[in-house]
Formats: sequence, structure tokens, C-alpha cells
Amino acid sequence: MNTALGRPRRSLVARVATAAAATAGLLLVAGCSSDDGGGPTTVKGVTLAKGGQLTTCTHLPYPPFQSEIDGKVQGFDVALIDLVAQDLGVKQEILDTPFENFKTGAFLNSGDCDLAAAGMTITDERKKNVDFSDPYFEATQAVLVDKKSGIGSLADTKGKKLGAQAETTGEEYARGKGLNPVSFESSDAVLNGLRTGQVQAVVIDYPVVQGWLKDKANADAFKILDNLNTGEQYGFSVKKGNTPLRDAINKALTEAKTDGTYKKLYEKWIGPYDESAATGGSAASPSAS
Repeated sequence: MNTALGRPRRSLVARVATAAAATAGLLLVAGCSSDDGGGPTTVKGVTLAKGGQLTTCTHLPYPPFQSEIDGKVQGFDVALIDLVAQDLGVKQEILDTPFENFKTGAFLNSGDCDLAAAGMTITDERKKNVDFSDPYFEATQAVLVDKKSGIGSLADTKGKKLGAQAETTGEEYARGKGLNPVSFESSDAVLNGLRTGQVQAVVIDYPVVQGWLKDKANADAFKILDNLNTGEQYGFSVKKGNTPLRDAINKALTEAKTDGTYKKLYEKWIGPYDESAATGGSAASPSAS
């Protein structure tokens, strides 16, 4: 999945603007903000970077997993991590950061964030730098084309302009097929590239395309050519060795899948429930690269 947006963002929490600027990010609130601005604290055996809150690194926008809606960051990932925060008795707050930092674990290692949640595929390469939770979503890649393009397969995009989001597995997949995709910095930029004719087709995570096609104008102009089952699984990441937090995330995921909460959130943010999406595998299992 999903580097800096091509449009300015407004801060949702003015009182943390100075701290956010210091980390070259932007703090956004997923729920109500905590008033405790202290340093690291330990809650239920989990050490948090900032007192009274679970700080999540993400990259916006990436609907339906995280995007700003009505002045607040919302989405499937946000809702699942809210469950972790509730178990710990704190509030979740979100720091918007470049996606490449998730691959290196930079913001986790610096203590700016406790975890990263960004519709991020578990790969062996990324596991060298971060620890992943159990998989929480089975993902596929979609090929979306302009209906007027005449493109009938992914192979047909050779010699034509294909788009993908930078630093994502969709981009890697296209390059692995010998293609040279145009890189865009966010999912919104990918869609805009398709709308404006900068590219005639894109490769991006299928749930993102599902969200786009809910808009009639998009559905009239574009069509899904292929749904590529690449064996990808999404996971939340924590700093290497942060077993207590990883265990807390896994506990919340297991309970959500057991009591029906996961299903309700899936239907709210993604669409008709696909039971296979609630994978019960382990983050240590083989995964797509």
C-alpha cells in the first residue's frame, strides 16, 4: 500500500502544532484528544510514547482505511486501533507522516509514534525493520482503466501510461511485470492522474478502487479490468521488540473477530463482508513482497 500529499492539510489539533512541526508531520485526532501531554508512560504493561494517548503514524489520505472526514480522521484502520486504545484506557491520536518511514520504522524508532497503521502489506523486507501484528486484512490489487483507453489487460499498458502510488506493493507489482508506472504520492493523486488523463490505467489496492467507484462519475468513466490476487496481508507495525504493544493489538483484533465487531466495521468502511478477509494467520507466515 501507500509519500507526502500534493495539497496542504490543516491541523485538527492546534495545541500540538509545534510538536508536530518538529517531527515534520501533522497530528490529527481520531477521537477526542487527551489533555495529558506528558512523556512516556506505561499502561497495562505497554509503554506509550506520550502519556494518556496511543500515538498512531499513518499516511493520508488512504480511504477506506484512513482519511479525513468532517474534520476528523476516520476509517477501517482507525476504528480497529481505537479498540486497542480503549483496551488500554487511552485515546488514539494520529500523526500523518510520509509512507516511506513505515518501511524503515523511523518514526517508531524515534519515539514519535507507538505504532503504524496505513493499510500496509506485511513483507519480509519490512519485517527486517519493524514487528507486525497478526494480519487483519487480505488484500488484492486492482487494475482500473479509463473506459475509453482500449486497454484490455495489464500487458496492454506497455507503451501506455500506467499509474501507481509510490513506495507501495502495487508499484512493485507493476515493475515486477516489466512495466514502468508513473509514481504518485498519494491515492488521491493516483485518482486525479486518471481523471486528468496523466495516466490511462492504475494499479492500486482493490478496497481503494471500491471506494472510488461508489462515486457515479468515477463509475461512469472507469472500469476494473483485473483483480489480482497477490497474496497480500495487511498488518499494523510496532518498533522491533515491542512485544507488549504487539500483543495488545493482536488481542484486540482477536476479540473483534470473535464478537462481531470486526464484521460490523468491515461492512461500515469497506462493503459487503468477505469472511476470508478476516484472516487468522500469523504475522510470521509467508507474505507477499
